[in-house]
Amino acid sequence: MHGPFESIEALQAALDAWRQEYNTGRPHQSLGMAFPASRFTPASSPLELRIPAQLSASTAQPEPPPPAPGPLPAPGLPTQIAPMPGTAAGAGQPAVEVDRVVPASGNVWIGGQQVWLGPALSGRQVTFWADVVSLHVLLDGTRVKTVPSRLGAAELARLAAAGARPAGPSPLPAGHGAVIEVDRTVNATGLVSLADQQVGVGSPLAGQRFTLRMEGPLMAVLGHDGTLLRTMACPIPADRRSRLRGARRGRSLPPQPGGPITVQRRVSSRGGLMVARQKIHAGMIHAGKTATVICENNHFRVVIDGETAAVVPRTTTSEVHRYKANATDNRTLTRPTPEGQ
Repeated sequence: MHGPFESIEALQAALDAWRQEYNTGRPHQSLGMAFPASRFTPASSPLELRIPAQLSASTAQPEPPPPAPGPLPAPGLPTQIAPMPGTAAGAGQPAVEVDRVVPASGNVWIGGQQVWLGPALSGRQVTFWADVVSLHVLLDGTRVKTVPSRLGAAELARLAAAGARPAGPSPLPAGHGAVIEVDRTVNATGLVSLADQQVGVGSPLAGQRFTLRMEGPLMAVLGHDGTLLRTMACPIPADRRSRLRGARRGRSLPPQPGGPITVQRRVSSRGGLMVARQKIHAGMIHAGKTATVICENNHFRVVIDGETAAVVPRTTTSEVHRYKANATDNRTLTRPTPEGQ
């Protein structure tokens, strides 16, 4: 909105455009990233409602029918179901994909709509997936941005005539049961940023980039080769995962290595160690040594200096989240001796 306006009609047109964008083109965080128009329900009224003739003319609405009991939808708000992804509303125009090179300004124009990507991507080729509902930006196959589409069937048809190719399925994962993956870099304190919160994945992973795979109630941390590193409860509700930055459909995982898990632990000064929240006594004679623990389904086998030091029944169902022993001084642990000896 800006002014001054040349006439009342120009002001009214600007207000109508702003109202339309506010209600149908801008998701609101307070509504769970839904559009206000999707939450609109007509209010019941005992009075007969009608649209004034001058308002009907200014909003280009069809001539209203004779007054009848019952409420009518308010002008300017959508009263029809949103089209399915991949199909333009009302015209059957399918979604299209088109490649663009980001200019130095970081602003890309597609079909009359401007999309800001930033100078950091200048010179890079991106792919636009567009229909009349959403416009997705993909970089190297990964969705990096999604904005409401301001393209109609005519603009999509012009893009198709200019060489745009028919689009595949929407890159935005759909449904609460979808498997979602995002890539994140772990900061120095072992945290990653997801939505509006910091999630701890472990300080041993600090400074590295991993894939977070969210499926059902669990979130798995995957290495660059798809290796499962750890599993934890997923802190992001299922209906919000598809809106995460860089969210994509989960890929199929490579087969995980079978057999028991092997971890390392440092034996404490009292001869104990802990695996999967279970305390294991290896003996004070092994204090300060690094032990290898083989985690079977029913027991733990503690191996020190190449020999089995202990075999204890497994009494916990907790998962193993740490695989390496804590970094400590490698000097041999010695016992204090009386002075002079």
